[in-house]
Amino acid sequence: MHIPNKSIYLPRRTFLRGLGVSIALPFLECMLPSVMKAAAASPMGGPPRRIVFMYLPNGMDMENWTPKVIGDRFDLSPTLMPLAPVQKQVSVLSGLAHVQARALGDGAGDHARANSCFLTGVHARKTSGADISVGVSVDQVAALQVGKNTRLPSLELSCETSLRQAGSCDSGYACAYQNNISWRNENSPMPAIGDPRFVFERLFSANEEDPDLIAGRALRESCRSSILDVVAADAKAFQKNLGTTDRHKVDEYLTGLRETEVAIQQEAKFKTAAASKPKPAMEKPEGIPTEFVDHVKLMYDLLALALQTDSTRIATMMVQHEGSNRPYPFIGVTEGHHDLSHHGNNADKKAKIAQINKFHIEQVAYFLNKLQGMKEGFGTVLDSSMIVVGSALADGNAHQHHDLPVLLCGGGGGTLKPGRHVRYEKETPMTNLYLSLLDRMGVKADKLGDSTGKLERI
Repeated sequence: MHIPNKSIYLPRRTFLRGLGVSIALPFLECMLPSVMKAAAASPMGGPPRRIVFMYLPNGMDMENWTPKVIGDRFDLSPTLMPLAPVQKQVSVLSGLAHVQARALGDGAGDHARANSCFLTGVHARKTSGADISVGVSVDQVAALQVGKNTRLPSLELSCETSLRQAGSCDSGYACAYQNNISWRNENSPMPAIGDPRFVFERLFSANEEDPDLIAGRALRESCRSSILDVVAADAKAFQKNLGTTDRHKVDEYLTGLRETEVAIQQEAKFKTAAASKPKPAMEKPEGIPTEFVDHVKLMYDLLALALQTDSTRIATMMVQHEGSNRPYPFIGVTEGHHDLSHHGNNADKKAKIAQINKFHIEQVAYFLNKLQGMKEGFGTVLDSSMIVVGSALADGNAHQHHDLPVLLCGGGGGTLKPGRHVRYEKETPMTNLYLSLLDRMGVKADKLGDSTGKLERI
């Protein structure tokens, strides 16, 4: 290991600061003594563990999802092929179920129940009014106990830009059920952020408790300065005191941050220019432009930065809400996703569902590869993370809530054994997996939703 050529040692929570900006840094070698000290005092030890939950809508084409072989010598299925570069960091978990997402006498509404049950394991009260009731989600259980260790106790993201929180959305179920996966308590969802600019500002702008930073932020915004421009002086002075390896790491990190900021600024300019053009004498087309791909990647970039800088250790990403009817013309699918999910065993429709599924896994692979490339101590950010990717629906046509499509990615700080296909007994509660992950986060929880115990063999 290269030791910095100057005798400076920094705390893990080190920031670059400027007008209205507070930018956390990634792990550096000169932080190693403070990290080792913290690890020695921690019952878990090592770098901080992170937990992320990602939701993919409308179920899967399970024939193209499920690997044929059980164990560590499985071949990736057609849908999961994009994960090949990180296959050793990914386990496929089959057999898990969300029984509480079933009707249980309440009739239609599987999409609302799937979204609301995914992280809670609780059957939502059927109502379209304000008397909603579900349960506390696993991410918020973790945030309540360990969220105090980071600036943001948790981070809720989505690639949706407008999510209704009031009214009825699915067969008499309130919109809040269908449009949220994170729940602070049984009556209060944690709405997800879909605007990349808002996420960026939340991660890297003023600390709400620091009056000087708040005042500086207002001045910076009035001058439309780049976030990185205003910390340039602090960054330059800071880098003078670093060894060669750490200087390169900070350069790499700030370059990535700049690229993300530029992408957000360019998107804002594009929208401003488009808004100034004369309105066409026709209704806005229903087709979604290819910019959706950029939106997804940008949200994953921001999530990766949030984990790398230890801004948060707990996050959710609802890529799309249940029942989403988004078309995917950029991969040749012009029909709506939800419409296709009711395929009636039509081979052409199932093939298009598989295309959509593979697109989403390609984006997951992009995110995992990004974390794999973020060095931290003797490993990577992916090594210390636990990332659940899945849905509370299996086959969307039958609205099945058993044998769900579930991936568990990352090393969990050495506590997970990724790179396998594990099949569990039928109807094993998904919440058993969550209890096991909470345990690895150092979170005490005896029960979550319909859990019956901790899941083994992960």
